[in-house]
Amino acid sequence: MSKESDGFVRAIARGFSIIEALGKPPGRHTLAETADTAGLNRATARRILATLVALKYCASDGRYFSLRPRALGLGLSYLNALPYWAHAQRALENLRSEIGESCAMAVLDEDEIVYALRLPARRILSANLGVGSRLPAHLVSLGRVLLAALPPASRDTYLASGTFRQVTPRTITDPARLGVLLARVESEGYAWVDGELDPAICGIAVPLRDPAGAVVAALSVNTISGTVSEAGARKKYLLPLRRTAQEIRSQMLTSG
Repeated sequence: MSKESDGFVRAIARGFSIIEALGKPPGRHTLAETADTAGLNRATARRILATLVALKYCASDGRYFSLRPRALGLGLSYLNALPYWAHAQRALENLRSEIGESCAMAVLDEDEIVYALRLPARRILSANLGVGSRLPAHLVSLGRVLLAALPPASRDTYLASGTFRQVTPRTITDPARLGVLLARVESEGYAWVDGELDPAICGIAVPLRDPAGAVVAALSVNTISGTVSEAGARKKYLLPLRRTAQEIRSQMLTSG
C-alpha cells in the first residue's frame, strides 16, 4: 500500500475496501466477516463501519452490517459521468426488442470487465450479473473486444501478466493463443466467445468508439450456446450491434 506522503490517503482506501466488502453476497455481514474480506483488523473495520453508519451509507442491526440505498449513488456518479450512458440504455433496449436476446455494455478495469448496462432477455442466461458486476476479461466477448483495443505494449503486458483462470473445458488460457485471438478481434472488429464462461452461453461483441475514435466500451449480444454458430451470429447479430454502436457514437457527436 502506498504511503500517505505519496498523496495516498490510507483511511479513504480502507473505507472503500469496507464498502466493497459489504457489497459482496449475501449482502449482510458481521464485523469479523467484513474485516476479513477487506483485509483489515477488526478495530479498524469497526471504526470505519461506525463512520459509514453515521453517514448513512450502511446500516447495522447490532450484529450484521449492510449497505443502504445512499451507497448506490457512488456507482451512479460514475455512470452519470459517462457521456453516452443514458443514450446507450435506450439504444440497447431497442436492440433487445429487435433481436430478442440479452444485450450488455461493459468497460475495462485493468484485467476485468465491469458491466455498465445489462438487459437480460426473458430467458435468463446467467444469474447474479447486473450493473457493476465484474468478470475476467479473457472469458467473455466484451472483454476480448476491450483487450484488443489496448495499445500493443499494454496488450503484451496483459498477456504476460500470469495465468488465466479456466472456468469451463472450453476456456482459452494459453497466452499465445489469446494473443492470436485478440489480433483477430482487432482486425475483424468483433469478438465471438462460446462456452468459455458458461457452457450454456455464447456471445458476440463489438467496440463502442468515442468521437475521436477511441474504444471506450463494448456492446454484446448473448444467447444460448448451440443455437447459433459464429457464422450465424455474424449474420444475425453483427449488423444490428454495429448499428447500435454507431447510433450511440452519433449521439456523442451531437451532444459533444
